[in-house]
Amino acid sequence: MAKRATPQKKPDIPTAVIEAAMKLAEETRWRDLSLTDISDAAKLKLSEVYPHFSSKSAILSAFARRIDQEVLAGEEQGSREGPARDRLFDVLMRRFDALQPYRKAIAEIALDQARDPLAAVCGLHTLRRSMACMLEAADLSAEGCRGVVRIKGLSLIYLATMRVWLKDESDDLSKTMAALDKHLQRAEGMMGRFRPRGAAQAAA
Repeated sequence: MAKRATPQKKPDIPTAVIEAAMKLAEETRWRDLSLTDISDAAKLKLSEVYPHFSSKSAILSAFARRIDQEVLAGEEQGSREGPARDRLFDVLMRRFDALQPYRKAIAEIALDQARDPLAAVCGLHTLRRSMACMLEAADLSAEGCRGVVRIKGLSLIYLATMRVWLKDESDDLSKTMAALDKHLQRAEGMMGRFRPRGAAQAAA
């Protein structure tokens, strides 16, 4: 009796492409990379990659979304309790922890995008989406006019802290934690009313 052929497991194309792109970014200027380069590094045909990612910007957006999901998955019981500043601190440090394996690639990509205003502008939508996600993870609404202000404020805090994180060689990211705490403390009064939804509704 003939044995049945074992069905081959389909490759996780998005993960393979993202990992290949981040690895290449450590070695090659981001602006010089093409989708074909990334496809080859992922051992995939361009025809397999294109339905998932039509551009390098789409890859970076998917990478950011994956980091968002990792942050949400890392939520611990009781993490939504306490002052809003503490909740935001915990959420953003979980984000930097998730980004840590890709720090060199992110540094190279950020350096390249700083020289390309169009790429930087294209990345703003992804940043805003991720910061809205971080606010919600900290039980702070990102909706409405107040949400817009919070997203802008948190984006500035995140980018300012990232500059420290990119150079932080400490094992426990102590310099990053100190910078984030300082920025959150300074912004607390400006962003204002960092209260959970329940508290805001009770005060209304």
